[in-house]
Parts: sequence; C-alpha cells; structure tokens
Amino acid sequence: MSTPYPFTAIVGMADLRLALLLNAVSPAVGGVLVRGEKGTAKSTAVRALSALLPAVEVVPGCRFGCDPAAADPACPDGPHGPDAGRESRPARMVELPVGASEDRLVGALDIERALAEGVKAFEPGLLADAHRGVLYVDEVNLLHDHLVDLLLDAAAMGASYVEREGVSVRHAARFLLVGTMNPEEGELRPQLLDRFGLTVEVAASRETEERVRVVRRRLAYDADPAGFAAAWRGEERELRERIAAARALLPSVSLGDGALRQIAATCAAFEVDGMRADIVMARTATALAAWDGRTEVTGADVRQAALLALPHRRRRNPFDAPGLDEDKLDETLERNRGGDDDPDPDPGPDGGGPDGGGRPPQDDDGAPDPAPDIAPPREPADSGAQPEPAQAPQGGVGERAAVPAAEPFKARALTVPGLGEGAAGRRSRARTAHGRTTGARRPQGALSELHLAATVHAAAPHQRARGRGGPGLVIRRDDLREAVREGREGNLVLFVVDASGSMAARQRMSAVKGAVLSLLLDAYQRRDKVGLITFRGATAELALPPTSSVEAGAARLDRLPTGGRTPLAAGLLKAHDVLRVERLRDASRRPLLVVVTDGRATGGPEPVRTAGRAARLLAAEGTASVVVDCESGPVRLGLAGELARELHGTAVTLDELRADSVAALVRDVRRAA
Repeated sequence: MSTPYPFTAIVGMADLRLALLLNAVSPAVGGVLVRGEKGTAKSTAVRALSALLPAVEVVPGCRFGCDPAAADPACPDGPHGPDAGRESRPARMVELPVGASEDRLVGALDIERALAEGVKAFEPGLLADAHRGVLYVDEVNLLHDHLVDLLLDAAAMGASYVEREGVSVRHAARFLLVGTMNPEEGELRPQLLDRFGLTVEVAASRETEERVRVVRRRLAYDADPAGFAAAWRGEERELRERIAAARALLPSVSLGDGALRQIAATCAAFEVDGMRADIVMARTATALAAWDGRTEVTGADVRQAALLALPHRRRRNPFDAPGLDEDKLDETLERNRGGDDDPDPDPGPDGGGPDGGGRPPQDDDGAPDPAPDIAPPREPADSGAQPEPAQAPQGGVGERAAVPAAEPFKARALTVPGLGEGAAGRRSRARTAHGRTTGARRPQGALSELHLAATVHAAAPHQRARGRGGPGLVIRRDDLREAVREGREGNLVLFVVDASGSMAARQRMSAVKGAVLSLLLDAYQRRDKVGLITFRGATAELALPPTSSVEAGAARLDRLPTGGRTPLAAGLLKAHDVLRVERLRDASRRPLLVVVTDGRATGGPEPVRTAGRAARLLAAEGTASVVVDCESGPVRLGLAGELARELHGTAVTLDELRADSVAALVRDVRRAA
C-alpha cells in the first residue's frame, strides 16, 4: 500500500481543508463537492483525509461493517447477537471509478443460484465497503446517470437495495460522499448537487512563493514518500487528536435561537430550494464551533457555514456562475442578529477564529507547518466567476461587436433517427441497461437483468427430461434469458453558427443567440456533449471543441462577434473534420448537426457549389442534421431549406424550435431519415 500524502503538508487550499475537516468532525454535514481546474491536487487532499479519520468498531467477519453497538437487523451477514464480538479497523476510503458497472457499485446477486437453489448468493459492492467511511468519486460530473440515481437513493435512505426479479437484498450504506470535478467537463445534475453538504472552489495559486512550496514538497514526497510522511507525523497526530476532541465536544454545542434565525433568514434571502440548506448550515455552524473548542454557535460560524453550504444551491440554471454575494450575506446576517447571540469573536489579522486562525503559516524549506485552522481568509465567491468581456471588433469589413442573447426558452427535442447504443442520456432512442423491456436474449457475460417469462418459457419444455419431481422448475444455465431494454442516449450536438454580415442585424443575432442558448440548455438537461463552430469572413473556427460543459458553450456564444462574408462551405467542412475525429474517439456516440444560418453562401471560391458539395459529403456519412432557418423579412429566398435538402435533414424556423410550437419537429426529423 502506498504512503498517502500528509494532509498537513498541503499548501494553501484553506477552504478545501476546512470543508474536509468539518466533515471529519461531523459526518452529518453531508460531504464535500470540490470544483476546480485540473492539476490543483483535489484528489490528493481528499485521499489524505482518510488517514485522519478515527477508527471504527465493527462486527468481526461482517462484510458490511456493522457497528457492534447498533448492528443492522437486516444485514445479509446477520443477525448479529450481543456476543458477536467487536474489532477496530481504520475508516475506509472507497473510490468509485467513473466507468464502474451497477453491480460493482451496489453488489451482484447470483440469479441462477437464487432460482435453482433458492439461496441469496450476494457479493457486496462499493456501497457496502464505504459504509461508515468515505465514498470518493473522482470526476463525479462524468458519472453515468443510472449510477447517479443509485447514489441518490443510497444517500437519501442510508441503505442500498439490490433487486432482481423479486429477489432482493438490503444492507446499510451510510457514508461520507466526497466528489471532485472539473467544471469545464460538464456540470452535475441538480439532484446530486444538492446531496453534497458543502462545496468549495479550488484554483492554482498565482503567488510565486506558494507555487514554489507546492513543487518543493511534491518533489520531496515523490523522492521518499515514507520519509516525507515521517517528517509530518507529529502534525498529523496533533490534527487527528483535534478532530477527536471536536467530535467529543460536538454534542455539547448549543445552537441558539438567534443563530438559527440567521440561518433561516439567509437561506430565504438567497432563495434556495427546500430545507436541506438550512439543516446543512446548522450542522456546519455547529461543527465550526466544536472545531474551535466552543460550545456556542456565533454569527461568524453562521457566515462561514453559508459560504460553504449555499453557493451550489442558489444556481437556477447551468449558466449561472456559482458563488455568493457576500455583501448581501453580511446585510442579511446583521439584519437578523438575535439578542441571544454572543458577540462575534475578533476575527484576528487573518480573518480566522478567536485564536488568530486563518491560513496557516508555511515556510520555504518543506518543514512542517502548524495544523490548519478552519477559518481561512476568503476572496469574494464571485471574484473568479465573472464572464470575460466581449471581444472588441477586429476591424474587419462590416464586423460588429457581440450582441446579447435573447431570453432562452424551452426548446423542442431534436433527436437522431434510428436506434443507437451510445452513452446513457435523454435524447435519442438507444439500447440501454435501463429502460422499457423490448425483448430477451441469451446472456452476454454475467447475467444482471433476468427476463423471467423468457427464462421460464425456455426451461419449461425440458422439465420431464430433467426429472422434475417437485413444484419448482429445474433451471439450467442455458435456460437463462436477459432482458433487452430500450431507453435514451446522449448525443454529440454540434452547432454550426453563421456569424457573417447577413446575420449581423442586432435583433436577428440576438434571437439566434437566444435560440442556440435554449438548445444548449436542452443539451445540458439531456446529458449531451456539445461543440460550437462559427463561420464568418473567410474561415470557420472551432470555438468550442466537443465537451460536456454547456457553460463553456454559453460563454463562447456570449462573446461571438459578427460581420463579413458567409463562408458556409468552410463551416460545413469544419464540421465534417470535427465529427470525423469524434467518431474515432467515441464511435458509439451519435452526432446531431445543428446548422444555424439563413442559408446564404458568399465566401470562398464558387461559394454556393462548394457549400452544396460539403453538405452532400456530410449526408453521405449519415450525419443527422437540422437547419435552423434564420431568414426574416417579407422577401424570403428559402436557401436554408435547400441546404437542409442537401444535408438530407430538415429545416425549421426559429419559432418552430419552441416546445409550444405546433410544428411536429421530431416527426419531421425522423421522416427525413
């Protein structure tokens, strides 16, 4: 087993350390979501936490980690009597890979033995391993939807249920959920986002000296992990003892009515949904007081709890930047300060607690620093989340600055014809592991989804030959049939947007941006990847390589300037190149090409003929296409419709994109296939 990087040796990232330590003090806080750019040691910090967690008492031999003092009566390895004994083991850090199967997560039930022998042969999964420990999901935003659903169920009920055709197993599954993600690769579903008690944003330091310390310590650790860890053993022990002391003090901490009013008023002021935010804030503020060695929750605790518990709960759509208006927070707390609150402690020179906490001092030679305190100085939460300013015109003929997008609307579903086998999602029809049952087949590998009727039908003709003598069936492996299911898949939606002078009328471009923004929001909800190509002047540009982050697509769209000629062929050929590369990367994810244009082609040699050839090239490869016709005015040339015919796709107007439109868009797309 490799030596983990010491938690106390981590440089900077005070918010992250604070959030993890609070969960170590009070697991009821509900876990941590760590958002940040790649290479910021998110995973290192999370893995380092496991060495600080107190050991747990378990029933010897129980695969589900039952507590001897309160054993689960439904434990598959139970029941555990009072004489079952006890043993101590370290709390587990269990990692859930993004590509894990459902059986790996919840466990596998041997259906063949259950039917033929009447026994529940169950192999525990990762949820059982994580019980009373930490479940860590790296790149949690890339987790498949069906695994997300299972995590949500387990987190809500504190138990995992495995059912296969009426045969079921249940076991306790209470764990601290910690996830890391890079927002550039896509956002989380709101339901899972809300399950994380706290969230922190991390970024690499821009201070030279701090970056020097990071590199020096990492090199020292890589050269001698055991020796490096030994140098920090004293600080690790002190921090572990402080966690234990805070846990012991936690039941004695009092949450006064004044602090509770501040919590409720803050959640109401920021219009968070439901009551989970209030409860998480209360638990976090209580843990803050216990960590600081106090038995009373103060206004400073409530403020810090809000900064950790609310930013990810106030987002209304995926284009909202995470963060909290700290001026509004301070006004709300001051307005609702109760008379029974103790005065807030002096924050000290570094904005920390009464003991002068804040960011722990660190030296330049890799020597141990004091254990981290819990009240680090914070930059305003929105300071790094502001959109970049719009690009200024570059002096091209007819070029204009970017215009704001119109208000987005609920878009109609655009689907890819046929039946795919791509990544789980919510757009086009596909063969999936979950969905409605459409047939049965012999198992391909281990049986997971039994088709009971087909299995009985296959076994019935052979019962006499097998010497059946009782009321049950004699089942053999060859009789088993698994269900074939149909659900929905996620697609690659590639937008090709005309930004030329013919589209540059302010009102028209605003409507176009609003339509594309609506389609981006729809892609987010349907778990698609998105890409954005723009064309104007003489060339086409891949403004956004295919990604799961619709936020990035919205940002690129917001800064889009217009003007110049219309190189339609260049845009289509760029789309062809992008799709060719994406097919090599992920052949199962089917593309949907959405061309947003008025259909004019004026850029490049023989612009109309070249655009036609490019369209036919895409059609020959079977690319499903939709042309959004942006032509307006009393005189219409119908060029977008001609382009749609060349693409073997369909043309729709901006109005027909709306979900309340009378146009049967999905039927038109399928008819065109």
